[in-house]
Amino acid sequence: MTDVQEAFTDFSGLMPDTVINLVEAALGKRCSNLCRSLTSYINRVYEVQLEDGGWVIAKFYRPGRWSRDALQDEQDFLAELSAQEIPVIAPLTCVDGQLLQHHHGLNFALFPKRGGRPCEEPTPNERVLLGRLLARVHAVGSLHEPRDRIRIHPRHSLQQHLQFILEAGVIPRSARAQFEAVVQEIADLIEPLFEGVPMMRIHGDCHPGNILYRPGEPFHLIDFDDMAVGPAVQDLWMLLPGMAHHVREEIELFLEGYETFHDFDRGSLQLIEPLRAMRFIHFTAWCARQKADGGFVRLAPNWGTDEFWQQEIHDLKKQQQEIVDALKSE
Repeated sequence: MTDVQEAFTDFSGLMPDTVINLVEAALGKRCSNLCRSLTSYINRVYEVQLEDGGWVIAKFYRPGRWSRDALQDEQDFLAELSAQEIPVIAPLTCVDGQLLQHHHGLNFALFPKRGGRPCEEPTPNERVLLGRLLARVHAVGSLHEPRDRIRIHPRHSLQQHLQFILEAGVIPRSARAQFEAVVQEIADLIEPLFEGVPMMRIHGDCHPGNILYRPGEPFHLIDFDDMAVGPAVQDLWMLLPGMAHHVREEIELFLEGYETFHDFDRGSLQLIEPLRAMRFIHFTAWCARQKADGGFVRLAPNWGTDEFWQQEIHDLKKQQQEIVDALKSE
């Protein structure tokens, strides 16, 4: 093993030999020369073969996206879940006894390699099983607060995302006032609905792509990058196949499983469409960050045009009306 002396605060110096040397130093094990880059929009992720033939996943976090405390929150939450035998892929403990490693401006963690495929449309029984999985995650998540994780709430995450979008300079002057106005109208509309709803550590980005199916094993919940403090229903609604009023049967299946292991505030189901609106804004802020990092052009070269923002405003107004209609029907 050799020491890596280069100082870098972005990914420009992250070459395969650097990755291999860092993995060897962290685990105290020799690697072969096999190091493959995996797809990741934000971070840099590699699979590295150990000399004994095993594989590990090395995940290097993009500088500036999270504080070190926030990254430690992710590793600690995964370790807590794994200790309770909840099916997640927890980070490996390195030779220094730590889960999170740091080298010259880069934070990284190492994970065992696990194969599988994303969860497709769940069967009714699988929805019950997913409800049980999320309940167990939330039971651990409710034990204590994290150090530095975003709070999914109109006064917190929504305002932070809006502020970032406005300050990033990505909105043309012709659309800026309209966009800000409709976001603030949605925030004012939905904020009272969050009053009294229990908040806890949650996955935060629980869509089918982040649920791993492995034959003969329970579903595994993966990719806790967007771990947050929020309502339990945030981890449920993105697994639904449609708008809340169209998927009552699917919701009940999730709750059948969920309430086996943890209490669920059924009044919080009214947050599904507000959370969907907040997700629109979250994704727009995510795209703005990608653009600022110089990487968004790979995803959608036409992002940020006048036409894009007019469609964005239209979609937010439509979702705002969905929320109003849902509230009237209750």
